Amino acid sequence: MENFFNGKISKKDLKTFEMIGDGKDGEIYKLADDKVVKYFFKEETYQRELEAMKIGQTSDIMPRLYEFGNNYIVMEFVQGISLARHMKRYGYIDEEMTKRILFVLEEFKRLGFTRWDTEVRHMLIDENGEFKVIDHKRAFTSNSPVPKKLLKGMKKFGLTGEFMKNVKNLDPELHNAWKKQQ
Repeated sequence: MENFFNGKISKKDLKTFEMIGDGKDGEIYKLADDKVVKYFFKEETYQRELEAMKIGQTSDIMPRLYEFGNNYIVMEFVQGISLARHMKRYGYIDEEMTKRILFVLEEFKRLGFTRWDTEVRHMLIDENGEFKVIDHKRAFTSNSPVPKKLLKGMKKFGLTGEFMKNVKNLDPELHNAWKKQQ
């Protein structure tokens, strides 16, 4: 395993890398064609995300974890587009994609996450059409049996009805459970 850093990094250590994302919790820099580093602003957020990443290594929906230190995680760079961008660009969610989304939600349960939800911008579709999910800081701190954030994101693109119709066809019991909770 290649080590990019030794334990703790500062913003100065990252200045030679391209920043490809940022948010309230941290910044993401591209280290290589297949690796990124997420630099965290807060220890608590870092700890929660690292715990979920470690547990998630048994699943194909999680980016591979390569290295971590006091305030960073080096992980797989997912080549592809977000579900949000897909919906905006193509304007549909077919049954096959719905099946893959439901698989992701089932994986959250299998991994022991209490949050069975994610935002559409955190679901990345790789070049093989498979999903990888990023940003797991709430995997164990929120309890969401109905994917409200996912459905809210789909609503923004007018695709909630299409998605729920596909869910009904694929898993009527799940569809009914979500309808009751909405």
